[in-house]
This record gives sequence, structure tokens and C-alpha cells, in this order.
Amino acid sequence: MSDLLNRRLALLGEADHLSLLTRCLHGIERETLRVTANGELAQTPHPVALGSALTHAQITTDYSEALLEFITPAEPDPADTLADLERIHRFAASRLDGEYLWSPSMPGRLPEEADIPIARYGSSNIGRLKYVYRQGLALRYGKTMQCIAGIHYNFSLAEGLWPLLQQLDGDTQSARDYQSAAYIALIRNFRRYSWLLMYLFGASPALDASFLRGRPHQLQQLDADTLYLPYATSLRMSDLGYQSSAQSGLTPCYNDLASYTESLRSAVATPYPAYAEIGTKDANGEWLQLNTNIIQIENEYYSSIRPKRVTYSGERPIQALMSRGVQYVEVRCLDINPYLPMGIDLDQARFLDAFILFCALQDSPLLASGVCRASTENFLKTVKEGRRPGLHLQRDGVPIELQTWAGELLDAFAPIAALLDRAYGGDAYRNALQLQRRKVEDASLTPSARVLAELQARGESFRDFALRQSKAHAATFRSQPLTAGEEAAFERMARQSLAEQAELEAAPAGDFDTFVAAYQASILGIGV
Repeated sequence: MSDLLNRRLALLGEADHLSLLTRCLHGIERETLRVTANGELAQTPHPVALGSALTHAQITTDYSEALLEFITPAEPDPADTLADLERIHRFAASRLDGEYLWSPSMPGRLPEEADIPIARYGSSNIGRLKYVYRQGLALRYGKTMQCIAGIHYNFSLAEGLWPLLQQLDGDTQSARDYQSAAYIALIRNFRRYSWLLMYLFGASPALDASFLRGRPHQLQQLDADTLYLPYATSLRMSDLGYQSSAQSGLTPCYNDLASYTESLRSAVATPYPAYAEIGTKDANGEWLQLNTNIIQIENEYYSSIRPKRVTYSGERPIQALMSRGVQYVEVRCLDINPYLPMGIDLDQARFLDAFILFCALQDSPLLASGVCRASTENFLKTVKEGRRPGLHLQRDGVPIELQTWAGELLDAFAPIAALLDRAYGGDAYRNALQLQRRKVEDASLTPSARVLAELQARGESFRDFALRQSKAHAATFRSQPLTAGEEAAFERMARQSLAEQAELEAAPAGDFDTFVAAYQASILGIGV
């Protein structure tokens, strides 16, 4: 552990400061496909009983009309965040008529590309903009890739921590700039160490053969319908999952906030030849994509972690970051664990807290290009062969066995877990750390190893395994219904969201082309 980390931990461990650790905020976004009783992608519209996907704060859709996204409020205690997520799942499960929430990250058998329904958000200008953006994604990356689901873990340190850390560091920047720089430093460390999350929590070592649509690959055949790699942890995060030739040259620098926002702003403003050839509209004047630039909007940039700030109405994410700085981070590389009804559990959330706090408090030198490249290679190596016995990664230009490095990192997290236990009371964080230590000592305990072992032992296809788990989770949720008060609250939210969408659509709206032009101009700095 670095001297800086030790000094910061000592400061946070002081009696006057310890409670600040219980004021960090946690939020979870969980994506999941709606499927039929046969495991086929649901072709039905977003259920009205769940409310409006455009305006509901907790239940929306991501890419496809069938890809639900559940969003918790931000809570100081991760136990409350998980409880929020569970209530959303219970409500949704009770309102799906003969449909199920798909249990893993990778989809089952999908229909033809043309038959994968894009999410619709109604006739308002903002609803149409969201739809056209998704049409652009279909053109650029295909619909199949957009049906992959994941878990996003949002985390912010307590606001009261920053002045203490800034004083300890003797930093003379403005409070806002110091906080932003500290979050960017956290992200640099996350890039260095996120391979560990893939080893511990990767849960997609196999996929349905139809996912590749006949594309060439290096996967092995498990059965007629299932492809896999024997030591893979997360094929979802490999080059088989999210990939983009247009974005391959886009490497936002995480050495400061300004270079990050500028690289994204540039990507949103720079035409890409292949997209320019398609154009923004078809021969009939119907919109195909929002623009022909490298990315249409900031959210199109695929990354394992993002700096974030809550946006005001009508404000774009980059504008929020540039004007008010970084407020939290969004961890985006987590697979859905098909063994867990919600895809994540409290032990994992507590470990993530210790991991992210380590990234925030540990020394974080700027990422030179060699270190940046090595971090990417370590990550990609782990997602494809992280459980290979004796696998080596690169640390500071020197090979090191994954197991050795993982053990050293877990040792370094121990004082943070101990501080969190002191702050919250009990030993839950130490226990969460110990669970992960066992996976490092025995790779067969990782979710990816468990999935493969079960497929092989049962002679079961990925598709059948995933459907069986989906139905088991549905039974779990339905066996524990919401209280009458909880159910009434969700029904109110659903009705209110539908009313809000109707209000948006009834309000006088300008021309859609003008609306899109203004939206684009807002990030180019040429006025709206």
C-alpha cells in the first residue's frame, strides 16, 4: 500500500470522520430482456402496467422494446439499494403476462435482425429522438449486439470527504476541480485493476451460437446450440460483445476531465465516412440516425466506467460535467450473474464499494500510453482466458501471475473493508472480501466456471440453462409478493409516468428537424 493510501485511511478512520463512509451513495441499473415461456425474445410492446418507458424513473427500456432497465434511487447503504432493486423486480415480475426476465447477460436465440424491435417512446420530440438514436445504433452495430444486458453500479463518495482529502493533499485547486480530478484519478486506477472484476464476477463464458449470425470466431462448440471458451470469464466484454471500428480510434484520455470531455465532444462533432455515406435520412425523408458523426451522442461511447453528473432537464451529459464537474462514477463492465435473481447480491455490492474506494484513495499516476495499453490488454486477456492456470498479466512492464496480483490487491482492500465494518458495524465487508478471496484461491468458484461446469454436467445448452434460471427467479419473486402499500406505490408511479408522457405529447412542439438540430448544436457550442 502507498504512503498516500495509508495517510488517507488514517484520516478517514478518525472518530470525527468515520461516519462519512456511511454517506457514500450507491445506485444500480440492471438490464434484462423480456422473453416468452420458450425463451424467445418477446415481441410485445413495453407493458402498460409498468408505466411509460420515457418518463418512469425506475422502470424503462434500453435498446430494444424487450430490453427492460430497472433503476434504483441512490442510497447511502448498499443494503437499501439492493432492497429497492428487489422491489422493482417483484413488481415487474408480477406484471409480466406469460413472460420472464432473462437471467444472464448474453441473449438466447434471437429472431432475424429485422424482427428485433427497437424501443419506442411515443410521439413527443424527445421520444422520437430516443427512437432515432436507437435506429442509428442498429445501422452502426447491428441489433443483435444491442440485446446484450449488463449491470451498472453507480457510486459516489460522501461530499464531506472531499474537503478533508483536499486539505490532506495540500491541493490548492477549487473544490470542484479537486473533486473532478480525484474522480478521474479513481477512473485511472479502475482501468488498471478492473481485470480483477472480470475474473471475480464475469458470468458469460458461453453464448447461444445464433448470436454470431455466421460471423467468423475462435470459440469452441459445446453442443449444437452453444459456443464457449474454456477459460473465459466474460465473452460479453470481449471483442465478440461491444465492438465498433468507428470508436476504435476514440480513446478518451483519463488524465484530466477537460481532455476526456473534449475527446467526446470531438467525437460527437466529427463525421465518420461510413456513416456519412448512409446519411441521416432515407429517400423518403425518414430519419435513419441523429447524425453521421463518430458517435451520435455521448452515451454511444462504450466504456467500462464513466464519470457522471446528474443532468438538468434538457442538459447533455458532457455539458453537466463541463459546467459542474464529476459527481459520481458509473461502473459498466459487470455481467449479470444468472444464479442470482437480481443478477447481483449484497456481498458483491459491498466488495465493489471496497474496490472503488481503493481506486479512489490509492496513488493514481497519469496513464502513459504503455500503461494504458497494458491495462486494456490485461482486461481483454482476463475476459477470454482469466481462469487459465498460471495466466500472467503485465504490471509495470513485468509479467505477474493473475492469482498473485489478485491476492495482493485483496490484501490491500482489507484495511478499507475493516474501516467500512467499523463505520457500519459488524463484519459484512470483511466477509464479502473473504468470499472473493476464495475465488482467487479456487477458480472453480467463480460464476463463469460454475456456468460452464453446470452446462457440461447436465448436458444442457446455454439457452436451456438460462431459461431454467429465468423461470426459477420468476418463481422466487412471485413467492414473495410486495406489500399492498408497495404495490400501490408502484402502480401510482406507473400511472403518473403515463400521464407525464401524455402531457409531453399534448404540449405544442416545434418541428422535429429543428429539435434535432438544436440538440446537436448544444454540444458544438454554437448556441441553441
